[in-house]
Amino acid sequence: MPYLGKVLVVDDDQTVLELIKLYGEREGFEIIGINNGDLVLPAFDRENPDVVILDIMLPGKDGLMLCRNLREIRMIPIIMLTAKGEEADRVLGLEMGADDYVAKPFSPRELVARIKAVLRRTQPVDTSTNWKMKYPGLEIQADIRSVLVDGKETEVTPREFDLLYYLAQNPRRVFTRQELLTAVWGYDYFGDQRTVDVHIRRLRTKLAPLPYEYLTTVWGVGYQFTPPVKEGETTL
Repeated sequence: MPYLGKVLVVDDDQTVLELIKLYGEREGFEIIGINNGDLVLPAFDRENPDVVILDIMLPGKDGLMLCRNLREIRMIPIIMLTAKGEEADRVLGLEMGADDYVAKPFSPRELVARIKAVLRRTQPVDTSTNWKMKYPGLEIQADIRSVLVDGKETEVTPREFDLLYYLAQNPRRVFTRQELLTAVWGYDYFGDQRTVDVHIRRLRTKLAPLPYEYLTTVWGVGYQFTPPVKEGETTL
Protein backbone atom coordinates (compact mmCIF):
# COMPACT_ATOMS: atom_id res chain seq x y z
CA MET A 1 0.00 0.00 0.00
CA PRO A 2 1.41 3.43 -0.91
CA TYR A 3 2.41 5.81 1.86
CA LEU A 4 -0.03 8.75 1.82
CA GLY A 5 1.44 10.99 4.49
CA LYS A 6 1.72 11.69 8.20
CA VAL A 7 -1.28 12.77 10.27
CA LEU A 8 -1.03 14.31 13.73
CA VAL A 9 -4.23 13.50 15.64
CA VAL A 10 -4.97 15.42 18.84
CA ASP A 11 -7.76 14.07 21.06
CA ASP A 12 -7.95 13.21 24.76
CA ASP A 13 -10.20 10.20 24.07
CA GLN A 14 -7.96 7.16 23.67
CA THR A 15 -10.71 5.26 21.86
CA VAL A 16 -10.89 7.99 19.21
CA LEU A 17 -7.10 7.94 18.77
CA GLU A 18 -7.06 4.17 18.35
CA LEU A 19 -9.98 4.24 15.91
CA ILE A 20 -8.36 6.87 13.69
CA LYS A 21 -5.04 5.05 13.88
CA LEU A 22 -6.68 1.77 12.84
CA TYR A 23 -8.52 3.18 9.83
CA GLY A 24 -5.82 5.67 8.86
CA GLU A 25 -2.99 3.14 8.78
CA ARG A 26 -5.19 0.74 6.85
CA GLU A 27 -5.40 3.41 4.12
CA GLY A 28 -1.67 4.17 4.07
CA PHE A 29 -1.32 7.05 6.54
CA GLU A 30 1.13 7.27 9.40
CA ILE A 31 -0.87 8.32 12.47
CA ILE A 32 0.72 10.13 15.41
CA GLY A 33 -1.62 10.42 18.42
CA ILE A 34 -1.44 13.17 21.06
CA ASN A 35 -3.83 13.38 24.05
CA ASN A 36 -2.88 16.74 25.58
CA GLY A 37 -2.89 20.19 24.02
CA ASP A 38 0.35 21.20 25.73
CA LEU A 39 2.20 18.43 23.85
CA VAL A 40 1.07 19.46 20.38
CA LEU A 41 3.56 22.16 19.39
CA PRO A 42 6.65 20.10 20.35
CA ALA A 43 5.17 17.10 18.49
CA PHE A 44 4.35 19.28 15.49
CA ASP A 45 7.94 20.52 15.34
CA ARG A 46 9.34 17.02 15.80
CA GLU A 47 7.05 15.06 13.46
CA ASN A 48 6.47 17.64 10.68
CA PRO A 49 3.04 16.18 9.76
CA ASP A 50 1.19 16.66 6.49
CA VAL A 51 -2.18 17.30 8.14
CA VAL A 52 -3.44 17.90 11.69
CA ILE A 53 -6.72 16.71 13.22
CA LEU A 54 -7.65 18.75 16.29
CA ASP A 55 -10.30 18.13 18.89
CA ILE A 56 -11.57 21.41 20.37
CA MET A 57 -11.95 20.32 24.00
CA LEU A 58 -8.52 19.24 25.28
CA PRO A 59 -6.57 19.24 28.52
CA GLY A 60 -3.93 21.97 28.34
CA LYS A 61 -4.23 24.23 25.31
CA ASP A 62 -7.59 23.88 23.59
CA GLY A 63 -8.00 23.11 19.91
CA LEU A 64 -8.98 26.63 18.90
CA MET A 65 -5.84 28.14 20.41
CA LEU A 66 -3.72 25.40 18.85
CA CYS A 67 -5.29 25.98 15.44
CA ARG A 68 -4.26 29.62 15.63
CA ASN A 69 -0.76 28.69 16.87
CA LEU A 70 -0.23 26.18 14.06
CA ARG A 71 -1.43 28.65 11.43
CA GLU A 72 1.27 31.06 12.61
CA ILE A 73 3.91 28.37 12.03
CA ARG A 74 2.82 26.83 8.73
CA MET A 75 -0.17 26.74 6.40
CA ILE A 76 -0.78 23.06 7.02
CA PRO A 77 -4.24 21.54 6.42
CA ILE A 78 -6.22 21.37 9.68
CA ILE A 79 -9.42 19.41 10.34
CA MET A 80 -11.31 20.20 13.54
CA LEU A 81 -13.28 17.64 15.55
CA THR A 82 -16.37 19.23 17.09
CA ALA A 83 -19.22 17.99 19.25
CA LYS A 84 -22.38 17.26 17.31
CA GLY A 85 -24.67 20.27 17.27
CA GLU A 86 -22.05 22.73 18.52
CA GLU A 87 -22.40 25.18 15.64
CA ALA A 88 -20.53 27.94 17.46
CA ASP A 89 -17.46 25.70 17.83
CA ARG A 90 -17.52 24.83 14.14
CA VAL A 91 -17.68 28.46 13.09
CA LEU A 92 -14.94 29.44 15.55
CA GLY A 93 -12.71 26.66 14.25
CA LEU A 94 -13.15 27.85 10.68
CA GLU A 95 -12.55 31.44 11.74
CA MET A 96 -9.28 30.39 13.38
CA GLY A 97 -8.11 28.92 10.08
CA ALA A 98 -9.31 25.31 10.00
CA ASP A 99 -9.85 23.92 6.51
CA ASP A 100 -12.61 21.53 7.47
CA TYR A 101 -14.44 20.01 10.42
CA VAL A 102 -16.02 16.71 11.35
CA ALA A 103 -18.74 16.46 14.00
CA LYS A 104 -18.60 13.77 16.68
CA PRO A 105 -19.67 11.02 16.66
CA PHE A 106 -18.13 10.54 13.23
CA SER A 107 -17.58 7.77 10.74
CA PRO A 108 -13.87 6.89 10.58
CA ARG A 109 -14.28 6.25 6.86
CA GLU A 110 -15.67 9.74 6.42
CA LEU A 111 -12.76 11.21 8.37
CA VAL A 112 -10.22 9.34 6.24
CA ALA A 113 -12.01 10.62 3.12
CA ARG A 114 -11.75 14.16 4.50
CA ILE A 115 -8.02 13.69 5.15
CA LYS A 116 -7.46 12.49 1.59
CA ALA A 117 -9.50 15.35 0.17
CA VAL A 118 -7.75 18.08 2.16
CA LEU A 119 -4.34 16.66 1.21
CA ARG A 120 -5.29 16.63 -2.46
CA ARG A 121 -5.93 20.35 -2.09
CA THR A 122 -2.29 20.92 -1.20
CA GLN A 123 -1.13 19.53 -4.53
CA PRO A 124 -0.35 21.87 -7.43
CA VAL A 125 -3.35 22.96 -9.43
CA ASP A 126 -3.66 21.90 -13.06
CA THR A 127 -1.66 24.64 -14.72
CA SER A 128 -2.49 23.82 -18.33
CA THR A 129 -4.73 26.91 -18.45
CA ASN A 130 -5.00 30.07 -16.40
CA TRP A 131 -2.02 29.13 -14.24
CA LYS A 132 -1.39 32.78 -13.44
CA MET A 133 -4.10 35.40 -13.10
CA LYS A 134 -3.27 39.08 -12.63
CA TYR A 135 -5.64 41.83 -11.65
CA PRO A 136 -5.00 45.30 -10.18
CA GLY A 137 -3.16 44.65 -6.92
CA LEU A 138 -3.92 40.92 -7.02
CA GLU A 139 -2.03 38.00 -8.54
CA ILE A 140 -2.96 34.33 -8.20
CA GLN A 141 -0.21 31.84 -9.11
CA ALA A 142 -1.65 28.35 -9.44
CA ASP A 143 1.63 26.56 -10.10
CA ILE A 144 3.01 27.44 -6.66
CA ARG A 145 -0.37 28.05 -4.98
CA SER A 146 0.52 31.63 -4.12
CA VAL A 147 -1.55 34.79 -3.70
CA LEU A 148 0.10 38.21 -4.01
CA VAL A 149 -1.63 41.30 -2.65
CA ASP A 150 0.01 44.56 -3.70
CA GLY A 151 3.05 42.54 -4.73
CA LYS A 152 3.44 40.83 -1.34
CA GLU A 153 2.71 37.17 -0.76
CA THR A 154 -0.32 36.65 1.47
CA GLU A 155 -0.65 33.43 3.42
CA VAL A 156 -3.85 31.56 2.62
CA THR A 157 -4.94 28.10 3.69
CA PRO A 158 -5.26 25.34 1.07
CA ARG A 159 -9.04 25.69 1.10
CA GLU A 160 -8.91 29.47 0.86
CA PHE A 161 -6.63 29.23 -2.15
CA ASP A 162 -8.88 26.74 -3.91
CA LEU A 163 -11.97 28.86 -3.29
CA LEU A 164 -10.34 32.05 -4.55
CA TYR A 165 -8.80 30.28 -7.55
CA TYR A 166 -12.09 28.64 -8.53
CA LEU A 167 -14.02 31.90 -8.34
CA ALA A 168 -11.30 33.77 -10.23
CA GLN A 169 -11.37 31.18 -13.01
CA ASN A 170 -15.03 32.08 -13.51
CA PRO A 171 -15.12 35.88 -13.21
CA ARG A 172 -18.53 37.48 -12.69
CA ARG A 173 -20.27 34.12 -12.61
CA VAL A 174 -22.50 33.82 -9.54
CA PHE A 175 -22.18 30.58 -7.57
CA THR A 176 -24.48 29.33 -4.88
CA ARG A 177 -22.94 28.12 -1.63
CA GLN A 178 -23.83 24.54 -2.53
CA GLU A 179 -22.14 24.85 -5.92
CA LEU A 180 -18.98 26.12 -4.23
CA LEU A 181 -19.05 23.31 -1.66
CA THR A 182 -19.35 20.74 -4.43
CA ALA A 183 -16.66 22.27 -6.65
CA VAL A 184 -14.10 23.32 -4.03
CA TRP A 185 -14.54 20.85 -1.18
CA GLY A 186 -14.64 18.12 -3.78
CA TYR A 187 -16.69 15.40 -2.13
CA ASP A 188 -20.11 14.82 -0.57
CA TYR A 189 -19.84 17.47 2.09
CA PHE A 190 -21.66 16.77 5.33
CA GLY A 191 -21.32 20.23 6.85
CA ASP A 192 -23.47 23.31 6.52
CA GLN A 193 -23.24 25.97 3.83
CA ARG A 194 -22.02 28.62 6.24
CA THR A 195 -18.60 27.04 5.85
CA VAL A 196 -18.41 28.96 2.56
CA ASP A 197 -19.38 32.21 4.29
CA VAL A 198 -16.56 31.85 6.81
CA HIS A 199 -13.96 31.16 4.12
CA ILE A 200 -15.16 34.12 2.04
CA ARG A 201 -14.96 36.35 5.11
CA ARG A 202 -11.40 35.21 5.81
CA LEU A 203 -10.38 35.83 2.21
CA ARG A 204 -11.91 39.30 2.25
CA THR A 205 -9.86 40.14 5.33
CA LYS A 206 -6.68 39.06 3.57
CA LEU A 207 -7.55 41.05 0.45
CA ALA A 208 -8.61 44.08 2.52
CA PRO A 209 -5.50 46.19 1.66
CA LEU A 210 -6.80 46.43 -1.90
CA PRO A 211 -9.09 49.37 -2.74
CA TYR A 212 -11.28 47.11 -4.86
CA GLU A 213 -13.53 44.33 -3.53
CA TYR A 214 -12.99 41.23 -5.63
CA LEU A 215 -15.32 38.89 -3.73
CA THR A 216 -18.85 40.20 -3.82
CA THR A 217 -22.08 38.88 -2.36
CA VAL A 218 -25.14 38.42 -4.54
CA TRP A 219 -27.85 38.51 -1.91
CA GLY A 220 -30.12 35.51 -1.84
CA VAL A 221 -27.88 33.59 -4.25
CA GLY A 222 -24.20 33.35 -3.37
CA TYR A 223 -20.85 34.83 -4.36
CA GLN A 224 -18.90 35.94 -7.41
CA PHE A 225 -15.41 37.14 -8.34
CA THR A 226 -15.71 40.61 -9.84
CA PRO A 227 -12.54 42.04 -11.39
CA PRO A 228 -12.51 45.75 -12.23
CA VAL A 229 -14.14 46.60 -15.53
CA LYS A 230 -11.60 47.76 -18.10
CA GLU A 231 -12.21 50.91 -20.05
CA GLY A 232 -14.51 50.18 -22.97
CA GLU A 233 -15.52 46.81 -21.53
CA THR A 234 -19.17 45.95 -20.94
CA THR A 235 -20.57 43.29 -18.64
CA LEU A 236 -23.89 41.53 -18.54
